[in-house]
Amino acid sequence: MNIAMVSVHTNPVATEAPSHEGLRIHVAELAVELGRQGHRVTIYTRRGGLGAGERVELAPNVDVEFISAGNALPMSEQEMLSHVREFADRLAKRLAATRPDVIHAHHWLSGLAALSAADGLDIPIVQSFHGLASLHARTGVNASPARIRMERALGRGVDALIATTESESAELARLGVTRRRIAAVPSGVDGTKFTPQGDTLLSRGETPRIVMVSRRFAEDGVATVIQALTRIPDAELVVAGGPSREELDGDPEVHELRMAAKEAGVAERVTFLGHVDPADVPALLRSADLTVSLPSHHSFGRVPVESMACGTPVVVTAVGGHLDTVIDDVTGVYARPERPAELAHRIRGLLSEGTHLAALGIGGADRVRARYSWERIANETLKVYESVCPASEPETVPEDSTHEEDLEFAVAS
Repeated sequence: MNIAMVSVHTNPVATEAPSHEGLRIHVAELAVELGRQGHRVTIYTRRGGLGAGERVELAPNVDVEFISAGNALPMSEQEMLSHVREFADRLAKRLAATRPDVIHAHHWLSGLAALSAADGLDIPIVQSFHGLASLHARTGVNASPARIRMERALGRGVDALIATTESESAELARLGVTRRRIAAVPSGVDGTKFTPQGDTLLSRGETPRIVMVSRRFAEDGVATVIQALTRIPDAELVVAGGPSREELDGDPEVHELRMAAKEAGVAERVTFLGHVDPADVPALLRSADLTVSLPSHHSFGRVPVESMACGTPVVVTAVGGHLDTVIDDVTGVYARPERPAELAHRIRGLLSEGTHLAALGIGGADRVRARYSWERIANETLKVYESVCPASEPETVPEDSTHEEDLEFAVAS
């Protein structure tokens, strides 16, 4: 197949970790696997840096093409919204010239651009949101009402949708998307990098090690784990993520967490690594007895799956993608957010039962190999592409002037 992917604000070949690192990994790895299988993939993204060329090769059969929209500097989602029309107009010319079999838009901004660019070209569009604003709003997270309207409109305007979690699939149905147009296909994990065998990062002794890998410390429950550490004798906490190691001392969030650890009397058992190179993450996860991730909401939850692939058990909140990826007491355990005493009790129990801990690690690694390989994810995604191609019977979507007006307003503005 000739496949066009649209990833407006997340560059799949970025050298610095973007704010949507999980999305970057998904787009890049899915494209690489599709290319490996012989399909032709072109990823269209916004030029977000000075000196970038028009096109780079990501892998055999996979190219990334840059489209100028606004200045060539990094932009937030809100800033990018005002340049969607410019991006879409230039994308339309490239789509008309290459005539892909299908367009796969990743994230809501990409969906707006793709739907506008494909207008009149008769090319089917598949949409992946990688997290819905309406779902976040239902879990108490602030979400833009305008974005919620756009996502609802996109859901009704494209040919098919891919949800990365079952909760996202259910939310799309609640927004009015026909169930038969929704496919649940999770993200994947590189099984050649994330394995139980291999080097470990950071030397360690007999002290039990808890690892957290996070970009958003407050959202992922780092403070809760620090408080729990007061009830877990001798265990150490290693936190990766955030600014570079050189910038840690000047980061206000890290400073606040270090002060919390000092007040709790566990400062000597808490280490902040700062940003860790993605190539070193498998070795870090392999060095842990447990990986902990405690968000109150999550679209997929990449770190727990990567940890499971490395044979390291996980403790996670029962939200979003964690409900799909982690089987409680089989591949990991669930814990409630902001309950340090309860969390400490669960972790103490796991660390004291070496046989059970090892069984969880084996179960997690087996589950990832069986369900989350990129080959399987690519094959399931291809089935969605094939279902919307012209050879298939197209679905008649009822006219909905409300969602059309929403999309026209968003792209025009």
